[in-house]
Amino acid sequence: MKMQKGFTLIELIVVIVILGILAATALPKFVDLSGDARRAVLNGIEGSMRSANTMLYGKAAAAGVVNSASATISATSTISVTLNYGYAANGAELAKVMDISGGGITAPTGVGNVFSVQTNCTVTYSAAGGVGAVPGYLQDPSGC
Repeated sequence: MKMQKGFTLIELIVVIVILGILAATALPKFVDLSGDARRAVLNGIEGSMRSANTMLYGKAAAAGVVNSASATISATSTISVTLNYGYAANGAELAKVMDISGGGITAPTGVGNVFSVQTNCTVTYSAAGGVGAVPGYLQDPSGC
């Protein structure tokens, strides 16, 4: 009787399936998702900026100052915001009404306009330039 050496087809398929399962469970540990996470935070910051500015515009419309190049309104009982044509005058004014804390997010100060996540992942705010104009939001995800 002659002895056969080697593996059967079933044994090879079982080994391949086991290796596939191991690869599928180990792969996420080796994939760097931090850049995707920072870009998602950047999108969240922009959405928060737009939302906060929309609410400020509503308050400005109620106060009758949407046609004013410079006005100050009380956003809350403790926060006053300077507006240009109904929208925040700069990023620092907009940051006053946004809840930005933690997560490596840096809000602008003074008359700054750049919100950043970590270092070079930014959203730049530009104020409305006149009556009926809307503010701009420019993302730069190149540093994410």
